[in-house]
Order: sequence, then C-alpha cells, then structure tokens
Amino acid sequence: QVQVAESGGGSVEAGGSLRLACAASGFAVRVSCLGWFRQTPGKEREGVAALDGPVGSTYYADSVAGRFTVSQDNSKNTLYLQMNSLKPEDTAMYYCAVGGGRCLTLDGSRYNYWGQGTQVTVSS
Repeated sequence: QVQVAESGGGSVEAGGSLRLACAASGFAVRVSCLGWFRQTPGKEREGVAALDGPVGSTYYADSVAGRFTVSQDNSKNTLYLQMNSLKPEDTAMYYCAVGGGRCLTLDGSRYNYWGQGTQVTVSS
C-alpha cells in the first residue's frame, strides 16, 4: 500500500528555516515522481517543488526558487524540502505527493497519492 507521511512543520520567524520530511512506504522514492505542494484556506493548492526520483532532477515554483531545495534520501526512502529565508507568505499546510508517468510537474492532478500534510507558520 502506497503511503506518504509528512513531518517537520512548525512555527518560525521570517528569515528562518525549516526542513520538511516525507516518509514513503509501499514504493521506492528512487523510481518515483515526487512533489511538494502547499495550500492555505480559501486558496487553490500550489505546486512548490518537484523531483524526478530516477534522475534526481528538480523543478521549483518561481515563488520559492532559490530559497527551497527538494532532495531525496534513497536509503531512508524519504523526500525532503529544505526551506530557507522563509516569508510570512510561505505559511500554509504542506503536502508531499507521489505521481506516475510524468515527473517534474507542479500540476497536482498528475499525482496519485498524498499525505495528510504538515503545517508551516511564518511570523513577521
């Protein structure tokens, strides 16, 4: 059974950092299309970062490029999102997702399995 579970969220001040983790089970991250998304109440879900597991290539939304880094640890079967220089507008529930067929996309409809999310709150 494919499952992903996020952790690492919390509250930080603007300019701070957090690292989110997404523990995977039932599949191997090294052969999968993976992504991070975020959503705030009343707003549409936003794709943040995507990773091509087999190749290791990454892709970012303009809003986070240069501040966020997505990576994988195949030995732990875990996906990470390192978030630096956080801004209040980064406040959201963050989700990881597993897709199939097409990697490096921020289109949520391309992903089949989602975690429950972890909350990130950035204060000014």
